[in-house]
Amino acid sequence: MCVNLHFARERDSSGIPRFLARIQRIARPGGIRPNKTNMTDRKKVAFYTLGCKLNFSETSTIARNFTEEGFDRVDFEEVADIYVINTCSVTENADKQFKQVVRKAMKLNDKAFVAAVGCYAQLKPEELADVDGVDLVLGATEKFKITDYINDLSKNDMGEVHSCEISEADFYVGSYSIGDRTRAFLKVQDGCDYKCTYCTIPLARGISRSDVLENVLKNAKEISEQNIKEIVLTGVNIGDYGKGEFGNKKHEHTFLELVQELDKVEGIERLRISSIEPNLLKNETIDFVSKSRTFVPHFHIPLQSGSNEILKLMKRRYLREVYTERVNKIREVMPHACIGVDVIVGFPGETDDHFLETYHFLNDLDISYLHVFTYSERDNTEAATMPGVVSAAVRAKRSKMLRGLSVKKRRAFYESQLGTDRTVLFESENKEGYIHGFTENYVKVKTPWNPELVNTLHPINLSKIDEDGSVRMAFLNATVTT
Repeated sequence: MCVNLHFARERDSSGIPRFLARIQRIARPGGIRPNKTNMTDRKKVAFYTLGCKLNFSETSTIARNFTEEGFDRVDFEEVADIYVINTCSVTENADKQFKQVVRKAMKLNDKAFVAAVGCYAQLKPEELADVDGVDLVLGATEKFKITDYINDLSKNDMGEVHSCEISEADFYVGSYSIGDRTRAFLKVQDGCDYKCTYCTIPLARGISRSDVLENVLKNAKEISEQNIKEIVLTGVNIGDYGKGEFGNKKHEHTFLELVQELDKVEGIERLRISSIEPNLLKNETIDFVSKSRTFVPHFHIPLQSGSNEILKLMKRRYLREVYTERVNKIREVMPHACIGVDVIVGFPGETDDHFLETYHFLNDLDISYLHVFTYSERDNTEAATMPGVVSAAVRAKRSKMLRGLSVKKRRAFYESQLGTDRTVLFESENKEGYIHGFTENYVKVKTPWNPELVNTLHPINLSKIDEDGSVRMAFLNATVTT
């Protein structure tokens, strides 16, 4: 059931807001769109994205919708008429981060219209509507229709929420980012059917569903025509690609078929697979990537724990032996590949022995870096009520140990690449007189700043590791100067 909630910002004598809620069924709003035909001047809109690559792709798509409606997009640091904040629910700091961003917008323009969308907006819409300055909160089914909900951009006396039950998020909306960064993020899948005990994503994004193959290829072609050199495939659980666009269980295409077809798209120079579950990363896909024209030798594979006991408590769909097999297969056909790992520390029931099992497992595994997440309790998850709670101090200690291991692993991987010839794609930022970029296998390199290098690919030789941990390089093309 969809609901429309209004939160009145009435203040008592102490200045503290009292929020009065009323709930009613809503139909599709019939407000006037602020488009070119009914605006006396062009309004400005700014966006702020919290969270993952998927959020960035969706923010970019929402931004293009605003542009089509006659808005001018500006940087979030600028004064705008409307600020749109795309939220994240993964970390315990989501609420704090959101409030900070709203305050930032209000300092820039206290009369601006502020809208919240995204995962946290679906999970905790009332909390977001309670934040002073917020005028509109849209849940998972409504975020791509945001321009339909905007009337005259005047500040509301009430925070307005349009949200549906997550079971109604059973349709697919394609999106991709372009122009925001050097590389583009192409969404191919949304939602998740897994029931990991720590995760709120199925509650925030609904069931697993995919874009049709033709649309993905069309979007990829459009991106390549915008002088984008690299596309990153993203989604909630991209290895599950193939479930119908309405979440039906029929697999129209497999992830392998998607990869094979994307490799044929003319104009694309690099394709990178974002995070993919180890049980869904098949040997056939690894073999194909190793021989691919466009797919780069870089895999990010969530592990979460090196203890089978903890993996079972998490309700992950594999054991560590499967993870080892995937890493070994990648190393067999792509010895130079970069392999990143997600790991969670401090999960309920994780003893010192369990943690050391994870530490030693990762230490012995031929991987390249770690993304370490300190476990945080999330409302409405099974793990939040599990026994064996790990203290905050112990969680912090374990996190620090694994972050140290990550530094060691990245250093060892970079050292293994010294003296090899690679291809780098340069970023756009001037950082203290240097331009940085990434090789196909995700080695971060640096060279003296040259604006002509921005968004260009160059063959290089990796020479030495700098003090900041990035790698110095030499151009193999003698015509390039810095």
